[in-house]
Amino acid sequence: MQPSFNKTKAKLSLLPLLTFVTLFLGAGLYLQSQGVDYAFYQLPAPVAILPAIMLAFILNKNTINHSVETFIKGAGHNNIITMCLIYLLAGAFSAVAGATGGVDAVVNAGLSLIPPALLLPGLFLIAAVVSTAMGTSMGTIGAIGPIAYAVSMKTGIDPALMAGTIVSGSMFGDNLSIISDTTIAATRTQGCEMKDKFRENLKIALPAAILTIALLVFLTPASQAVEAKEYDLLLVLPYAFILVLAVMGFNVFVVLFSGIIFAALMGFTGSYEGASFVKDIYKGFTDMQEIFLLSMFIGGLSEFIRINGGLDYLARKIQAITKIIAKWHRKVADQLGIAALVMTSNLCIANNTVSIIVAGPVAKKLATDGEISGKRSASLLDIFACVTQGSLPYGAQALLLGATFKISPWEVSTSSYYCFILAFTAVTVICLRRNKTEI
Repeated sequence: MQPSFNKTKAKLSLLPLLTFVTLFLGAGLYLQSQGVDYAFYQLPAPVAILPAIMLAFILNKNTINHSVETFIKGAGHNNIITMCLIYLLAGAFSAVAGATGGVDAVVNAGLSLIPPALLLPGLFLIAAVVSTAMGTSMGTIGAIGPIAYAVSMKTGIDPALMAGTIVSGSMFGDNLSIISDTTIAATRTQGCEMKDKFRENLKIALPAAILTIALLVFLTPASQAVEAKEYDLLLVLPYAFILVLAVMGFNVFVVLFSGIIFAALMGFTGSYEGASFVKDIYKGFTDMQEIFLLSMFIGGLSEFIRINGGLDYLARKIQAITKIIAKWHRKVADQLGIAALVMTSNLCIANNTVSIIVAGPVAKKLATDGEISGKRSASLLDIFACVTQGSLPYGAQALLLGATFKISPWEVSTSSYYCFILAFTAVTVICLRRNKTEI
């Protein structure tokens, strides 16, 4: 049974989490000031959290055996283990489908269909499709960025506008994809099905995407046609396959396992070999090692915070801040509280997945108190984490594209119009649907 609420104890229980954020953010800011590339990714998060875990053990003021049991209980929670297993399968699918040439096939298929007058909205759609299929904005940017840069140089389109378009499309898919680690983290922490979160998310993301496309049509200058390379349509099918299965409501483990097999079968029609298939599966597993470990460590740390009242304390503080809005409508206030919580976390950590994992338990508490459905709270967590990540000048996305396009990350982040439109659309939907019984 959880002990009665003790304000001092609850505050102290949050100190380890603040320690983790301070170490992670402080190291990133220092290294960035020294001119280190990808400064916020030099200190691995699973290492940065270790001192925080040690502090949590000390503050727990219990026997070492009892503290270890508490940590293991949190790290081994059903949601945490499920999330980690999904990470492994998602990594394996992404690695196999990418190794067979699926990413190049999707990109070139899209380029072959884009009219010259619609290059910007077309590239936005390509990035959106690829990131939805791959489940990663960084992977999408890595694949499409050099192509988009070459297109920019050839057509004379402003490099900042082109880079912002690629970030925008990449964040659309990162937010929506059922194999994205942000989706996995959001749905598991909020206790909802991926298909339900996808449908709820789409109600907000699709209008924002349409508005973004309309804006990009207006901003696209007269330009030359871009020649696409040849591609194998069969290699595009695995991405469509898992998306269809997910929307149909199949179990996520079935979807991902089937996707891995299907991607390999499509690859076997070409030069892909069985030996490579086995190695790529393992490579996909290892690619998820960092987020796998961090999820378990955060789960263990969160258990200390939970039993000592830290989650209740944070929820009360957020509700106090949003009390003016709550006088008008409680659900609107709690939803905006969830948005503010994950955005603040993302500003500190510069990683949308980690920010969701950190903010998830408190968001769940706010959702429960405000009678907000799990699919809506998961959707809000993912949306506003991606909004922040896509518009951060010190985020990995802006840093990578800034280097690719030879412009400042600030120019990239300020041109990510979809992220700003998505935030506006989400807030509008929250306010306009305040009288819905099921949200």
